[in-house]
Amino acid sequence: MGLIHFGKKQKSISKDIPFDPDKQIAVIKCSICTGEQVAGFKSKEDGHFTEVMLIRDAKDLEKFKETYKIEEIKKEY
Repeated sequence: MGLIHFGKKQKSISKDIPFDPDKQIAVIKCSICTGEQVAGFKSKEDGHFTEVMLIRDAKDLEKFKETYKIEEIKKEY
């Protein structure tokens, strides 16, 4: 019998998701209820959010920033 896993799996960063600083801003969406944090990019044009990875700790955040060469990230609740 197989194992059942509950909850979200850690997503690895995919360079398939492009980041254009002229058209997007880096954002961390934070849930007020659960505390879950998701890093991604928000369109400056229409506000559409593209999820890139789950942020569990400071190490994940640094990996995201390093991968996309980002210095500042705005948090949204």
